[in-house]
Amino acid sequence: MGQKVHPNGFRLGVIRDWDAKWFATGKNYAQALIDDQKVRRYLRGRLKNAAVSRIELVRPGGNLGVTIFTGRPGIVIGKKGEDIEKLRKDLTTLTGVPVQISVEEIRKPELDAALVAENICQQLEKRIMFRRAMKRAVQNSMRLGAQGVKVMIAGRLNGAEIARSEWYREGRVPLHTLRADVDYGFSEARTTYGVIGVKVWIFKGEVLPTVEESISQQEKSNRMKTNTDAAA
Repeated sequence: MGQKVHPNGFRLGVIRDWDAKWFATGKNYAQALIDDQKVRRYLRGRLKNAAVSRIELVRPGGNLGVTIFTGRPGIVIGKKGEDIEKLRKDLTTLTGVPVQISVEEIRKPELDAALVAENICQQLEKRIMFRRAMKRAVQNSMRLGAQGVKVMIAGRLNGAEIARSEWYREGRVPLHTLRADVDYGFSEARTTYGVIGVKVWIFKGEVLPTVEESISQQEKSNRMKTNTDAAA
């Protein structure tokens, strides 16, 4: 039985970047990692209804920079910036270092896998039929320009005694093509029958190298060929 690798981790360093960008050694590394987890857990709980997709962390010069990608920036910022200022103070107290927070708006939430999965979970918690929720989410994403969408739901669907998984797909979702821009998201719906897991894959098209990258790659391969010929 084949197992699927995490689509985001599979493409790190190829077409995707890391969500945490900092360098540390020894004990400092362990403490920074723990602080990262604290910050992410705190923000996920505090901004539960703010449609947060992902959180980027950087550590320039002993400070902590937090970038929040959200579909509802108004909820994060608050009236006259009151909420974001309170967030900054709380995170500074939590980590013990100065914190700077910036907010990036997600223009098309229907093309963000994490937000689509979260939206499906909210519908399941409102007792909407899972097939209808899946189909509606997929069609909305396809309508806004996705080339392929796959949704998988697992758990006690419709309150069944035995848990099972069902999926629905439109278009194509190439999981093994590294240049394919496949966004992956996961969320959990807590229903009266138990937890239902929702996974979403959204294929947005292939990321092709720019002209400059193609030329540099060609020059590199030519140099390697020249060196090989000279060695022979």
